[in-house]
Amino acid sequence: MTRAAVPGLPSRYPIGALLPALYADDDLAQRFTAGLDTVLAPILSTLDNLPAYFDPALTPEDFLPWLSSWVDAGIDPSWPVALRRAAVARAVELHRWRGTRRGLTEHLRLCFGVEADIQDGGGAVWSSEAGGELPPAPTGELLVRVRPPAGRTVDAARVLTVVRASCPAHLTCRVEILPGAPADETGA
Repeated sequence: MTRAAVPGLPSRYPIGALLPALYADDDLAQRFTAGLDTVLAPILSTLDNLPAYFDPALTPEDFLPWLSSWVDAGIDPSWPVALRRAAVARAVELHRWRGTRRGLTEHLRLCFGVEADIQDGGGAVWSSEAGGELPPAPTGELLVRVRPPAGRTVDAARVLTVVRASCPAHLTCRVEILPGAPADETGA
């Protein structure tokens, strides 16, 4: 991220105009303050537009990775800009659901535009009745079946990387890529 002098960017607050009348006609003072205006104009412009820097939809593209680090969005630099912006915008919401089926499903939908069926191999259950049946033995595997939209393919290795980042430490994870959805199911 670099913010530097922008050629031709005028200062909204030229220093020369703020000087006492004694210096209004002083050529040296006006040239000196014009040089300061050139240096300060990008800084003042950034401060004037500061709210836009914190909005993922408006922030400059080179500021997006830093904004992403604030919310731990984990964006991939190879993603299109629109996807990186969407990931940053939804990061806090997705963190609320991290570690759940819903969270992983939404994360995969955001990153790859796919529908996912998740089979959790954990063994945690509860019952409102005392002496209820015990859960089946846990498989110890998280199985994620991904169905891309019709006519699209998905890189299984990239999906597995996202799944592993969300998978609980006590489970192994596996990804299956299913054939794309039929055209009538996607509305195409």
